[in-house]
Amino acid sequence: MALLSGKRSKQEEEKLSAGLEKTRSSLFGKLNRLVRGKDTVDADVLDDLEGILVTSDVGVKTTVDIIRRVEERVANDKYVSTRELQSLIRDEISHLMLDHAPDRPADFDAPLVNQPHVIMVVGVNGVGKTTSIGKIAHRYKEAGKLVILGAADTFRAAATEQLQIWGERADVEVIKQGQGSDPAAVAFDTLAAANNRNADVVIIDTAGRLHTKGGLMDELSKIKRVMDRQVDGAPHEVLLVLDASTGQNAIRQAEEFTRSVDVTGLILTKLDGTAKGGIAIGISNEFMIPVKYIGVGEQIDDLQVFDRESFVKALFD
Repeated sequence: MALLSGKRSKQEEEKLSAGLEKTRSSLFGKLNRLVRGKDTVDADVLDDLEGILVTSDVGVKTTVDIIRRVEERVANDKYVSTRELQSLIRDEISHLMLDHAPDRPADFDAPLVNQPHVIMVVGVNGVGKTTSIGKIAHRYKEAGKLVILGAADTFRAAATEQLQIWGERADVEVIKQGQGSDPAAVAFDTLAAANNRNADVVIIDTAGRLHTKGGLMDELSKIKRVMDRQVDGAPHEVLLVLDASTGQNAIRQAEEFTRSVDVTGLILTKLDGTAKGGIAIGISNEFMIPVKYIGVGEQIDDLQVFDRESFVKALFD
C-alpha cells in the first residue's frame, strides 16, 4: 500500500520513474544528440535547446522562460559546459513548477480547513475524469475520511453508472438522480447528505461535454452558486482533469476552462503511456496552477500526489 503522507514510498517512486520512461527517453535522447561533440553552451546550442523543449510539449511560454534563465546564467558565468546544461535545465524546471496551496493540501491524510471539504471536478469526456474521482475517493477513504460522491454529470447515463462503479470500488456513497436531471440539484442533494452525515470530503463529478460549449460553462457556474448556498465557500477546490497524452490540446482545454472556471489544481492522467510528460511543466507554469495529482496506471492505487522534486528526479535520473 502506498504511503498516505508526504513521504513517498519506494514503490511510488519506482512507479513514477517507470511512468515517465517514454518522456525521459525522448527528452534526453534529444539532449544527448544536442551536446554531442560540443564543449560549451553557445547560441547554436540554445537555439537547438529551444526547439527540443517545444517539441517535448513543454510549451512555448515555458520554453522561453527556461531559455531566458539559461542565457542569464551563461552571461553571468561566462562559461557553462554542456555537462552542466542538464543540471541547469533541471533546476529551472523545478523552479517553474508551483507548490500546493496550504489551504488545499494534496496529501490525503492532511487536516482540512473546511468540513465538508468540497471538490468540483471538471474536464472533457475521455480524459479520465470519473476514474480520477474514484481514485481520489479511494485514497481519502484509506486515510480514514468519510467521502461522498455526487453524480452531477446527468448528461450521459453512462457517466452516472461509471461513477457508481468507482464508488463501489472505493466503498464510498454516491448521490445520484436520473439522466437529464438538473446537475445543480444533484450537487445540492449531495452537500445536504454530506452535512447530515458529517462527511469530511465531497467530490462532485460534472458533465464532460466539449469545452467550447458555452452552455456547459454556464452550468458549472450554476452548480457553484448552488453549492455555496449549502456549504460556505463551496467548492473549495476546482480540479481540472487533462489527458497528458494529448499534449498541446490539453493546453487549449486548460485555456477554455480557466477562462470560465476558477481552476485551483490540475490532474494529469495517462502520464505512463506518453512521451509528452513535459506538458506537466508547461501547463503549470503557463496557467500558474499547481499540478495536484498524476495518473501513472490503471489500478485504483495508481494516482499519486504530485511532488515537483520527485517528478524532476524521475524525469532526469
